[in-house]
Order: sequence, then C-alpha cells, then structure tokens
Amino acid sequence: MSAPDFALQIDGIATWASGLPDWAAMRAFARGEAELVEGTPRRPAPDLLPANERRRAPDTVLLALQVAQAACADADADPKALPSIFASTHGDLAITDYMCATLADSPADLSPTRFHNSVHNAAAGYWTIGCGCHAATTAISAYRATLAQGLIEAALQLAANESQVLLVAYDGASTGPLGTMSQSEGLLGLGLVLSAHRAAGNKQRLALQLDDGADDLHGNSRLEAALSGNAMAPALKLLDAIATGRECCVLPAGFDRMLKVHLGA
Repeated sequence: MSAPDFALQIDGIATWASGLPDWAAMRAFARGEAELVEGTPRRPAPDLLPANERRRAPDTVLLALQVAQAACADADADPKALPSIFASTHGDLAITDYMCATLADSPADLSPTRFHNSVHNAAAGYWTIGCGCHAATTAISAYRATLAQGLIEAALQLAANESQVLLVAYDGASTGPLGTMSQSEGLLGLGLVLSAHRAAGNKQRLALQLDDGADDLHGNSRLEAALSGNAMAPALKLLDAIATGRECCVLPAGFDRMLKVHLGA
C-alpha cells in the first residue's frame, strides 16, 4: 500500500437508525450478536433542544443532533469548543417536497418555519445555537460521495492544526415526486469526533487514501441488508468495518474516485 493521504483517530462514535438507536446496538447487530431492537422511537429526541423545539424540528435535525451530542459524550469532548462538519446527501427532502408542492398550489401558505428548516445547514445552525458553540461549522453535500468528502474535510481541518473535529453524517426519508428521483428510506446518522494525534489505548485509527476507480456499490453485510435504503448507505460500509474488525473499506469519493479507508488500532 502506498502512503495514506490522511491519518485520523476516532475519539468518539455514535449512531442512530430505526431499530438500532445507538452504537452499541448497531455494533452488536453488525456482528450477528443481536437483532433489531423492537419498540424504538420513530425518531430521536435529543435533550439539547427544549421540548417545544424538539416538536417543531424536522427529523433530520433531531437525528443530526442526537449523534453529534452522543459522539461528543463518547469522546468526553466539549461541544462548545469543537469545529463541526455536517454532511448530508440531500438535506431534508420531505421539507423540500412540501415547499415545491406548496409553491405550486398555494404559495401564500408557505410556512416560514419549514422554509428556514429547508436550508442545508439547518442542522448545523441548531447545533451551534443549542450547545453555544462559536467554532467554525461546515455543511457538505456531495451525493454518494458525501461521507468520503466529509472525512476528507475533517482531515484537512486537522492538518490545519485543529486538535479535534466533529463530523456528523445523516439523511432522512424522501417523499412525494422527489422520492422517485432521490430515493431514501428511514433515518440513518453517524457522529464521529476525530483527531490527528495518536493517543494511548485502543482508539480506532483510520488511514485515508484517495484513488482512481469506482467503489463496489453493493455490499452484503447485515447492516447494508437492513439499512441500505437510506441515502447515507455508504456510511454502513465504514460502520460494518469498524464493528467487525475488517482492515479496509472503500467509499465513493466522486466521479471515478474512491476513498480507501484502512482501519487499525
């Protein structure tokens, strides 16, 4: 293997999906040690937001905040001090579908609240306001390459002397006519607190290597079989590799480009 382009360390990790409401449940499912958890909530309820705000916030925002908060807790990191990257393939397609339908049929009825939740950095805005963070935040969308580009962005910020970076990757369900063009099912979110230093202990290390070529679109892991309908499905390749101890996974990184992620302690 040639030298990696970037090296990262996972200081904290969190996930949320329907039937797998945390990383412990997802890791056990990936290993074949457990099944989907019955009776899990339809959507997360992060306590970062007051109850009234939680009721009004869209599912994608609640999902992003849930994994962001849990990843910071897992890393014992202060969310107020962390630069953040919020990566979503589509943003909130359900709200986009609502806005298109309303503008077509009765534009005067467009909801200001839904409008401000439609922007791609809505989750980042809720996060920085909710936890009082004044560090820089970035919102990324790169279709199927979104997770890979989020990892690269995190690596670049760490190379620019940030000590830790929060990466949140998430997508929700699509509805209406948009759902026929940009299909996505359920909720899937991943939160990672990343650093460039090598700490003592058994922290997971990621060596990132950009290369030419296309990734394998179809995987056969338990996670992919259960959750691949979500637009953030590329994250399942990385999560399965971490959970099962595989040494490498490949993520789509753009047109005829792939990101090889080599894993080690």
